[in-house]
Amino acid sequence: MTSRFSGEVAVVTGASRGIGLGIAEQLVADGARVCITARNQDALDEAVGHLGGKEHAIAVAGKSDNTAHQAEAIERTLAEFGRLDMLVNNAGINPVYGPLVDLDLDAARKIVEVNCLSALSWVQQAYRAWLGEHGGSIVNVSSVTGLKPAPGIGFYGASKAMLSHMTAELAVELGPDIRVNGVAPAVVKTAFASALYEGQEEEVSAAYPLKRLGVPGDVGSAVAFLLSAEASWMTGQTVVLDGGVTQTGGV
Repeated sequence: MTSRFSGEVAVVTGASRGIGLGIAEQLVADGARVCITARNQDALDEAVGHLGGKEHAIAVAGKSDNTAHQAEAIERTLAEFGRLDMLVNNAGINPVYGPLVDLDLDAARKIVEVNCLSALSWVQQAYRAWLGEHGGSIVNVSSVTGLKPAPGIGFYGASKAMLSHMTAELAVELGPDIRVNGVAPAVVKTAFASALYEGQEEEVSAAYPLKRLGVPGDVGSAVAFLLSAEASWMTGQTVVLDGGVTQTGGV
C-alpha cells in the first residue's frame, strides 16, 4: 500500500473483473477509495471483497450506458466517500466479429453507445456533480485497434479511435483544472479478450517484442500514473500499452 492517492476517490466503470478490476486494485493499493460499476451485482460484490471490503470500495450495478445508473453511481460515491477526484471509463463491448460490409448496424449503434457516448455521459455527470467545481483527473481506456485497421474487429477499433479523439477534445475543453488522458492496450489476458489468444497464446505473444501478452496490472499501473500528480503536465494523451507489438506492424 502507498499513499499516492490518500484521501482521494475514484469511479471505475466495468470493474467487476479484468482490466477494470486491475485498475481498481492499483488505485486501492495506492490509497484511494473506489466505486466500481458493472452489470452483475454478484460479481461486483466479489470484487469489493477482493479490494478489501467496504472500507475501500463500494459497488453499483447497472448498464454503463444507462444515464440513471451513471447518476446513481456518482450520487452513491459522493454519499459514501464525500468527494470524487478521478474517473476511469473502462466499460466497453464488442459483440460482433467480421468485415464492416457485413456489420449489423444495430450492433454498431450499440457499440458506439457503450464505448463512446456512455464514456462522454459519465464525464458530463462527474463534471456536473463534482469535477467541474473541484477539478480532478479522467482516464479513458481505448485500444490499439483504434490506431490502425484491425480486420474482424474493425468497428470496435473505430469506436476506440473516436474515444481517443474525445479524450483529446475533452482535455482541451476541461483544462486546466481537469486532466483527461487515455490508455490504448494491445491484447490483455482477460475473459473479454480470450478469443484473441486462447489456445494460441505462445503464437500470439511471439509477435510482441516483449514476448508476452498484457495482464490487467500492466494497465492498472499506467492508469494510476496518469491519474496521479506525477502526470500533472500530461493531458490529451493516449498512451499505448502494447508490449511493443505496434512497432512490428501488429495491433
